[in-house]
Amino acid sequence: MTMVQPPRRFGSTEHLASEAIAAFVDGELRMAAYMRAAQHLSMCPECAAEVEAQQQARHALRSAADHIPRMPSSLRGTLSNIPSHLCDPTPRPQAEEGFAARRWSILRRR
Repeated sequence: MTMVQPPRRFGSTEHLASEAIAAFVDGELRMAAYMRAAQHLSMCPECAAEVEAQQQARHALRSAADHIPRMPSSLRGTLSNIPSHLCDPTPRPQAEEGFAARRWSILRRR
């Protein structure tokens, strides 16, 4: 027999997780979760402030797409003239690897 759990209620000391705030602002919560979060936000100024900050950040990011900086054609030309052989695709060994190799060669000599 399956027991049906009553809907979870937020305690007076609980706050919405940052993921829940982002989902709330993005409209990604299911209706029941959205309603619980909205009820909590009506009683919790801290979480309401977090939602406001998330909404402002979302708006700023969306409006930033309208102001994409343009690359000057002179810079594009300069970059395209860089010889490709100067771009070394091989990764350089990390400093720790070099240290370990030197240490190993010293130990082998003993």
